[in-house]
Amino acid sequence: MRGLSLNGALTQRHAVFCECTRTAPCYRLYALPGAPVRPCLVREALGASIEVEIWDMPLGSFGALVAEIPAPLAIGTVALADGRSVKGFIAEAFAVQGLTDVTAWGGWRAYLENRGATDP
Repeated sequence: MRGLSLNGALTQRHAVFCECTRTAPCYRLYALPGAPVRPCLVREALGASIEVEIWDMPLGSFGALVAEIPAPLAIGTVALADGRSVKGFIAEAFAVQGLTDVTAWGGWRAYLENRGATDP
């Protein structure tokens, strides 16, 4: 996300921010511990609409980005509230067991602000 510590993974590959939007209301958001703490978006039957960012990345840079994504994170198809589908960061469902569910905050920035941090 713009301004956070992992944003360089996109900007160094000449990705360009396009818009903030929301997912379809079928996702849950979890906090993956580590340094830095990272968001985990998982599609679930009892979900909510989560704020996300859309970025445009040159296709030639996409493979290098995907190669650096550590499990349990992955790239998958994310359904948006307006009916579009985009490729985005998701997490494997098994990996969120026991993680902090931050869905109620409606997005990663809101969760970070609630914790009193801009980038953990």
